Amino acid sequence: MKRLGMADLARAAGVSIATVDRVLNGREPVREDTRAQIIAAAERIGHPAARRLSPRPLDLPGLRFGVVLHKQGQDFYKAFAETLHRAVAQAPGVEGRLVLEFSSSQAPSEMASALRAMAGRCDVLAATAVNHPEVTAAVEELSSKGTAVFSLLSDFAQGVRAGYLGLNNLKVGRTAAWFMHQTARKPGAMALFVGGHRFHGHELRETGFRGYLRECAPHLTVLDTLVNLETRQLTYETTLALLTRQPDLRGIYVAGGGMEGAITALREARPVQDVALVVSALTPESRAGLAEGLVTLVVDTPLEKLCRDLMMLMTRAALEGRGAGGMQHFLPPDLHVAESV
Repeated sequence: MKRLGMADLARAAGVSIATVDRVLNGREPVREDTRAQIIAAAERIGHPAARRLSPRPLDLPGLRFGVVLHKQGQDFYKAFAETLHRAVAQAPGVEGRLVLEFSSSQAPSEMASALRAMAGRCDVLAATAVNHPEVTAAVEELSSKGTAVFSLLSDFAQGVRAGYLGLNNLKVGRTAAWFMHQTARKPGAMALFVGGHRFHGHELRETGFRGYLRECAPHLTVLDTLVNLETRQLTYETTLALLTRQPDLRGIYVAGGGMEGAITALREARPVQDVALVVSALTPESRAGLAEGLVTLVVDTPLEKLCRDLMMLMTRAALEGRGAGGMQHFLPPDLHVAESV
């Protein structure tokens, strides 16, 4: 097996070789977040400098943080995984190790299997999953064996899981609707995409979105909810069809994943009627969409804070048994418009 060098570490950390050299050899000061990024990358790839860069007292308890995510290929979940690695490396008071897996699909049976497969591999678990009896049964099994389970981004297994961490999705939906109200002055139609009917967070976003417009903007009619399975292609095809058959379309809200398809469709359909687009993650594609005037608003999850708070709550649950089934840990969203990025 080839010995890992500075170039390998630089590539894994997403920094220059010169920056890695400064950290390894202490030649010049390096920002703390950059140093932490390099340390996390060294631990992730097994670089020999990992132990030297991140000395920890020998008496710290070891803790295996299990996390199950889905949509491994999406930019948002790639960023989520990288942020988790950094947060585990910096988790205070423990010698942390991340056990990260991705579910092969969002189907309840696949999600439940992915959760059960983590039994014995981690001390505490967090996951993104649909809200379904099969998933709840898996959480009950894990909890009965002493493994606390936290829901992330979209809640599931309420009353059984140890807690929920993410945005207040009802407020997120109302925020998206408020923004649509400010931009769409003429009467017309609004399109709403959700990943699936079993995503509790998407259901709440839909409720908030419809509730605000019904209350404050009755001149804007929300069309039947569209399910895109959080896929780019389905969102793309459906958006193109909407632009063709719905001349009074005033806005599109993508409450979950798949926003790339809507951005591409609006780009290809130019010139197009004035259609506002609100999406749910700041990624390279949505950032470009903001710059081009295709995306109106991004309601983003602050991943760095979420992961830091997650490590704290998971540590308490694993070491102190602190965690109640009703706990909800809401984070304020990051709102981005063209002039703010």
